[in-house]
Amino acid sequence: MSVVILIGFMGCGKTTLGRKLARALDYRFLDADDAIEAAEGMSIPEIFAQKGESHFRQLEHQFITGLRDRQNVVVSTGGGMPCFGNNMDLLNEAGTTIYLKRSVPELVHRLVHARKQRPLIAGKNRKELVDFISELLPVREKYYLQAAFVLERDAQTAETIRELIGGDL
Repeated sequence: MSVVILIGFMGCGKTTLGRKLARALDYRFLDADDAIEAAEGMSIPEIFAQKGESHFRQLEHQFITGLRDRQNVVVSTGGGMPCFGNNMDLLNEAGTTIYLKRSVPELVHRLVHARKQRPLIAGKNRKELVDFISELLPVREKYYLQAAFVLERDAQTAETIRELIGGDL
């Protein structure tokens, strides 16, 4: 029984890599944001708008506690999930955590071109996005760096992760 949990800043590629990794491991893929949206019957932006960020963070915490009952799954977390309460400790207890590290310029490029709507960056122009990421990434990285593994950009492949965690599965 195994749970692999991908963490990192929004736009770093957790969902895309998570799907590839799940296929490579023959595991099920679970996107935390999608699971929360399905449980609430509304999108993340709607949850933020109607119930607030605090409620959303409670939903994330509940999602994490539910991981104890999972096996053979690759999980893609929301970017802020590890950074609230004792969530990072719970994620480390629930499975093998992997931080997908990206630079500020790379994140800006990826988020400027992202199709997915993200409440925390909605309406920001490129300059505002650079400032936002430059300010928030160091704060969040304190949590991300508590992951079992930290992968720089070039190591972020399903094959590399499979080899890295092979002994842990």
